[in-house]
Amino acid sequence: MAIQSMTGFARSDGALGHSTWHWEVRSVNNRGLDMRLRLPPGHEALEARVRDGVAKRLTRGSVTVSLSAGRQAALAEVRLNEAALDQVMRAADRIRQLTGAEPPRAEGLLGLKGVLEVVERPEDEAQIAATHEAMLTSLEEALDGVVKARGAEGKRLADVLEAQVIEIARLIGEIERAPARTPEAIKARLNEQLARLLETGQGLDPGRLHQEAVLIATRTDVEEELKRLKAHIEAARGLVRGPGAVGRQLEFLAQEFHREANTITSKASDAEISRLGLALKVVIDQMREQVQNIE
Repeated sequence: MAIQSMTGFARSDGALGHSTWHWEVRSVNNRGLDMRLRLPPGHEALEARVRDGVAKRLTRGSVTVSLSAGRQAALAEVRLNEAALDQVMRAADRIRQLTGAEPPRAEGLLGLKGVLEVVERPEDEAQIAATHEAMLTSLEEALDGVVKARGAEGKRLADVLEAQVIEIARLIGEIERAPARTPEAIKARLNEQLARLLETGQGLDPGRLHQEAVLIATRTDVEEELKRLKAHIEAARGLVRGPGAVGRQLEFLAQEFHREANTITSKASDAEISRLGLALKVVIDQMREQVQNIE
């Protein structure tokens, strides 16, 4: 499986009998797998299996799973509140005694608040269990959608990363071919520095002079850094198109890219190499931002 993003969203709806529900699953980047569940009252028993289902599909990301559930009106029944009606009738009798008013009509009594109650009939345990199983099946559809969305975003990220790796390789090639890295250019710079030292008029030991020249050449040479960068490029290419969750490996590799680019910039004794080193750091920083979103 190609690399996956940690960003995705999906939803699914379901119904069974008189129950209806709606799942939403959102995922964003995170260093580990962090699950946040929002289950309505009466559905707490789903939590363990929801967490297990998410963990089987995703290895990294901050994942929010929300469930909205309802019941159709067919499960509700109208009941007569006889206690409330009795109180109303006693009050009506007293009013009739005091005022000689007509007895209350049935439709008038039924319209009084509290005389009629709408009560939901509870589901039995078998119905609840069947509903929960159907809900979990529906959740699998939402998780499939999130995995698909993360895969599509992962493909886009892979294309971006490949383009960035190509640009890094191009900049490394330019640094390798920079005129300032030729033996002649290095020799000319050393002669310049030695000439400045000799202008002081101080006597310099030829052996010590040679040692200093070697140290100067070593400090400004970036051959080792370029070799390591080339190795990192090959590793990055393998990870970008390789299987599995490679986000952490790419994060570490991006740090190594950045370390080598920093060294090249600090060693640069030529304006062109310095410019290329800074351009290299910009691309690597962009790469580091992208890999933060990879599972």
